[in-house]
Order: sequence, then C-alpha cells, then structure tokens
Amino acid sequence: MGGLVVICLAICVSILGSLIRPDSTPMANQMNLQLSTKEPGFKVQLLSLRKNTSQPKTSLWGRMFFGGQVSNYLLIPIDKFYFDGKDIVVEEYSGVPNFKGIVQRYSLADVLYPLRYESKVSRDLKGRCSFYLEDGSLQTESISEMQQKIIHQNLVTKTFWLGTDRFGRDLLSRLMSGTLVSMAIGLISVLISIVMGLVLGSLAGYFLGWVDQLVMWLINVIWSIPTLLLAIVITLGLGKGFWQIFIAVGFTMWVEIARVVRGEVMRLRELEFIEAGKSLGFSHFRIIFRHIIPNVMGIVSILAASNFANAILMEAGLSFLGIGVQAPMTSWGSMIKDHYGYIVVDAAYLAILPGLAIFLLVLAFTLVGNGLRDALNEKEAFKVSI
Repeated sequence: MGGLVVICLAICVSILGSLIRPDSTPMANQMNLQLSTKEPGFKVQLLSLRKNTSQPKTSLWGRMFFGGQVSNYLLIPIDKFYFDGKDIVVEEYSGVPNFKGIVQRYSLADVLYPLRYESKVSRDLKGRCSFYLEDGSLQTESISEMQQKIIHQNLVTKTFWLGTDRFGRDLLSRLMSGTLVSMAIGLISVLISIVMGLVLGSLAGYFLGWVDQLVMWLINVIWSIPTLLLAIVITLGLGKGFWQIFIAVGFTMWVEIARVVRGEVMRLRELEFIEAGKSLGFSHFRIIFRHIIPNVMGIVSILAASNFANAILMEAGLSFLGIGVQAPMTSWGSMIKDHYGYIVVDAAYLAILPGLAIFLLVLAFTLVGNGLRDALNEKEAFKVSI
C-alpha cells in the first residue's frame, strides 16, 4: 500500500503538470543564472518586469502534462530598491556577500504594463505619467499609484524549497516535471512489451511446432544481448528523443513476458475448457484471445510492475549517457548527469535528490509487484484447497 501511495502521488504530479509546480512555465525551464546552485530553502526578492509582448493565455488542458504558461514577466533578483520619480532603481542580486550588484533603472510604467516599442513615458507637473500601451491606447496614471502597485504586485519574495540547479532553475519544479517523463516512458514501454509478449508468447505456446521454434529463437537472440546495450543501439538507430525512448525500452522488455506467457499457455491448452472450446468449433484466435489470455493476465500484471521499474531505470540510464530525452525536457537521469560533479563539493543534493526520486519510484513499483504476486499466490492456493 505504501508503494501504491507513492505511485498515485507520481500520477497526480504527472497529470496536473504546471498547475501545481512552483515554476509554471513549460518544462519548468525558467532560468536565472544569478541564482545558480542555491541551497534548499533559499529566499530572494524578485522584481517582476512586465514584458512588452503579451503571451497568449494557456487553457487548463494546455497547462497539464508537458504544458505550461509562458510568463509575461521577467523575474529579476534584487537586493535593494528605491523609487526616483517616475523610475524604480534596483540593485541586482549578486550572490556574493559584501559585493554590490549591478544597479539598474526601470520606468514605473515599463515595470507594470506592456508598452509600445517606441513609447516614451512623459511626466506632467501634477505627478502623473502618460504612456502608450502595447495596443496603442494612451494611459495616464499617477506616480504614487504606480509605486504602490509595484510594491504590492511586482515585488515578491520567492522560496526555493529544494534550491536551484546550475542554471538557476527551481529544483523542486524540475523534479516534478521529470516525474511525467519517467511515468510516461514506463507506461508506454510496458504497454508495448505486454502487447508483443502476449501475442508472441500465446502463439508459441498454443500452436507449438515451427511457430514455437521461431519465437523461441527470437527470444534467445534478444536475450543474449545486454538489455541496456540493445536499447542504446535502438536509440542511436532511431535518433535521440522522447518518442524514440518508448520504442527502445519497449522492444527490449517483451522477451520475459513472452517466455512466461508461453509456459502458461502450454499449460492451459491441455485443460478441459480449451478442449471444450475446440469441440464447439471455436476458432484458434477466439480461444487464444477470449479464453487463454484472460487467464494469464494475473502473472502478466506482476511482470508489468517489474518492467515498469526496469523501464524507469533504463530511461534514467540512457538520459545519463546523453542519448535519452533531450533538453529542455526534464529527466531525472539528465539531472544527475548535469550535477554529479557537485557530489564532491557542498551541493551534493543536486545529484542526490533526483537519484532519490528514481529510488523511491522504482521501489514503489517493486513493492506493488510483490504485493500482486502474493495476492495471486493466495488466490491460487485458495482454488487448490477448494
């Protein structure tokens, strides 16, 4: 049950996507090099500078899974700020104690609103500013009102609960985004391996003869090649990318399912209900897909849980080698690759945290697989006792 809770939590994080991540941008890829490799719990004050080009609003569905909302604001970490007439003057965050950061001056209107490229902010004697917005309309607002808006809306304090990576991205958001990659590749790869294993194993175990010999020859050939090496060869042949990993991992895990299904089908084909189906004139494919396969799905579900864990490990290994999913997509394996050098310094958590995420998810699927096996064994024992 503990493993099932972890899996359900990973599914929720994967489906909700940017709706629950601290960094709601696509792929949690909002960088700020001034905040590189900050420790967990790090807090910084940010000035939200309005971009002059408005981004289209993303729908609820568009923010789920791999989606996200491109921000309309540029986040600038600051140490200090003060107002100077129609401008705000900020001292950017330097990250070095007792070292003064770069001093920048921004127009109050430019911080708050999307302005036309050629627009100039003019000030009158009554302390009001006039400027043209992106849509061409003229806006007039008092300086004091704009200052108050900036204080309450555009000056925020952000906490990075797990720190930041070497590019200044929120590590918690990156871990949450990487959950979807692991779950998606595990799910699709397992489905591919189940379909191939069930079809080939059922045909070999039911028809025997040359069909069985051909399938077993193919199983022995695939099994003689190390799984990771075969996945690397398939990935290099198909190219690097997210969808290629599905095929590479799925086509290397079907052999165990096919071998187990073949043995189960060879046992079931001799039972009375199969002989009764043949006597009634049922076709071979109806017997296989309507009567045999449903009776082997219990053992297949156990293998599926095990293969899910193996798929997560394989995807992480391929991404660590640089031939898995590519940037800006997040993968726990690529996160370890980017930060394993920090293990020998004071930022080892950058590589340990994604490794811990892999460990927990793999352990969860292993525990669920063990639970399914125990439940199946108890069911079989109950049938024998009756």
